[in-house]
Amino acid sequence: MLPEHHDLLSWVCTDDFGTRHATLFDPADQSPEEAALKAQVVIEAGSRMILIGGSTNTPEEKVHSMVEAVQEAIELRLWATTQDTVEDEDYWRVPVILFPGGAHALSASADGILFMMLMNSRNPKFIVGEQIRGATWLHESEVEMLPTGYIICEPGGKVGEIGEASLLSTEEEIRSHAICAKGFGMNIFYLEAGSGASSPAPPELIRAANSTENCLFVGGGIRSAEQAKAAKDAGASWIVTGTIVEEQEDMNELRQTLSELISGLN
Repeated sequence: MLPEHHDLLSWVCTDDFGTRHATLFDPADQSPEEAALKAQVVIEAGSRMILIGGSTNTPEEKVHSMVEAVQEAIELRLWATTQDTVEDEDYWRVPVILFPGGAHALSASADGILFMMLMNSRNPKFIVGEQIRGATWLHESEVEMLPTGYIICEPGGKVGEIGEASLLSTEEEIRSHAICAKGFGMNIFYLEAGSGASSPAPPELIRAANSTENCLFVGGGIRSAEQAKAAKDAGASWIVTGTIVEEQEDMNELRQTLSELISGLN
């Protein structure tokens, strides 16, 4: 759900708001009810986008159930703001976007999808195969496709293994992929160090990814305000975290942890 009078791609890619934070929920690791509750907490903490997906083996029913649960929770909070003249309605107009593990895990209830090409995969399935399988369904369901060049750098983690990625490690490799993505007309470039990575992508690789000034997402291994600030200073448009949300069971601790991390972007 977007602030009024905005289209999704323009809102995602605008630099009017500085570097923003997105939270990734994997339906394989938590229930729709848990995600709906945590989504409200992360938005309260300052997260401005909800991504849903990740695992390649998650069935469509789980993805769809989570998208619907999160959308309903956000809509209820939005409705509550209309009864309170102090709270800003737009604060709860946060889009729910698919982060697809494949064409089998989609939802017509999502506001959009990061329509990703895993550019450094050795398997054509992840470069264009899954995208072709899902394209007609997405078009007919009117889920907005956000063209995204997706690359995985070292250490890569499980996503690098499953995606059969030739992990990237040099500035020149990253920059070449970013230029290629821009040449293909991809508005978004996503630099991934791997879910649960022990360390995030280093600033020099983020700067290389930002060389084309595309809308740059950076994810994997970001756990502190200092790391978030380093990614911001290197040119990230969006910081994505997921593991720290999965690990937290106490909602007050989650709110505090994420608020502190997002403070690095302010």
